[in-house]
Amino acid sequence: MTALKADFRLALSGTPVENHLGELWSLFRFLNPGLLGGLKSFGQRFVGPMERGERTAGDALKQLIKPFVLRRTKSQVLDELPPRTDILQRIPLSEEECHWYEALRQQAVDRMKGEGDDVSPLQVLKEITRLRRFCCHPSLVLTDLPLVGSKLTACLDIIDELRENRHKALVFSQFVDHLNLVRHALDERGIRYQYLDGATSPAERRKRVSAFQSGEGELFLISLKAGGTGLNLTAADYVIHLDPWWNPAVEDQASDRAHRMGQERPVTVYRLVMEGTIEEQIVSLHSRKRQLADELLEGSDSVARLDTQALLAVLRGQ
Repeated sequence: MTALKADFRLALSGTPVENHLGELWSLFRFLNPGLLGGLKSFGQRFVGPMERGERTAGDALKQLIKPFVLRRTKSQVLDELPPRTDILQRIPLSEEECHWYEALRQQAVDRMKGEGDDVSPLQVLKEITRLRRFCCHPSLVLTDLPLVGSKLTACLDIIDELRENRHKALVFSQFVDHLNLVRHALDERGIRYQYLDGATSPAERRKRVSAFQSGEGELFLISLKAGGTGLNLTAADYVIHLDPWWNPAVEDQASDRAHRMGQERPVTVYRLVMEGTIEEQIVSLHSRKRQLADELLEGSDSVARLDTQALLAVLRGQ
């Protein structure tokens, strides 16, 4: 960075604080080296006290960065966009799904107890991911279990209703094998769709986007990381998120593939969440994540990040 010579430095970011304050420190390390000190001192001076709810630390940090930050939200610069409606669709587990889910969760908790103080965030995330995949569809975890997935059934019901009313939708999931289950169900029903994941070549990606925009397909199935940014898919006026991601900013960016310049119809975003599961725990964290930028840039103070204990609390359902 020191080798870059320029009259001034500028950073553009849609999420300056996406998960934790270290991301903000990284930006300012480039923009204004030394302003926030070293990473260790930044943690001692700001992150730690702010996580403990100390107001003076948050006020001091805001005053430091305020002269160097110009914030413009989407609503401020794109007031001509049509309205967007967000719907959190809670889906109950079937009795058998509930039995197996609780068994898997308790196994995970017991394994973490066996690790004692040596448990790592990656270990906890592995167990959480297993539960999340079960919520998507039991067969993604228990391959020999012939259960009908309640979420898939609910998704197909929504799709049928949208088709009856001549709407088109983008369907996002983080798990490619989950999307493959949806693809199989759509193929059985003769429903036309486009598909995109990380294995799709750039040329094929452009071809499929163009095809959807020109009317080929009623749905566009997209893996979240492969299609969360850089696509214009205004032919769709509905978005379905099949599974919640840790940070709602990533979901919002995916939803913006439809809710963007050129969209002339109101956009509705469905988030499908299984009741009483890890998915509801993740959604409850969304409010904290959404506040990360707002708390720092607009006047609040309790900025924190997920640590091992927070992850364990999610796993335990606390």
